[in-house]
Amino acid sequence: MANTNNEKNNSVNNLYLNAVIGFLSVLLVALLIALFTRIVYPRIFNQRAEQPSELIGSIIQLEVLNGCGEAGIANNFTEMLRKNGFDVVETGNFETFDVKETFVIARNSSTANAKRVAAALGVDENKIIQEESTDFYLDVTVVLGSDYEKLNTN
Repeated sequence: MANTNNEKNNSVNNLYLNAVIGFLSVLLVALLIALFTRIVYPRIFNQRAEQPSELIGSIIQLEVLNGCGEAGIANNFTEMLRKNGFDVVETGNFETFDVKETFVIARNSSTANAKRVAAALGVDENKIIQEESTDFYLDVTVVLGSDYEKLNTN
């Protein structure tokens, strides 16, 4: 009788162990697929390119700051920019909420990435400021002004 109980306990333990192994196997396959697609397809097509096959040359890391005080506006533009292939790594508020016109800050010596972000948003190139600093790990900062309704949201 005691032997039958041990066999039942072993059977239940084996069932749980097999379920855990199966779950971890599925998780491992999902992670490998995600890693594979990230390595093989690291570039995203630029939707506003003149030629549909034109790619964004590199992943542009940026932050989006709310400079107008409209609740949730930075998050809305973060989603739009991510859909267009930009890597938004930070979202928050600008130091003030009285920004009238949206502007873009180039955080490194090249303004090429800032120009790409400005073009995606529909911000005029004369609204790009260059503020090079080794303290920033970002390529670009976008400060949304009260003119955000006039920007591209596609």
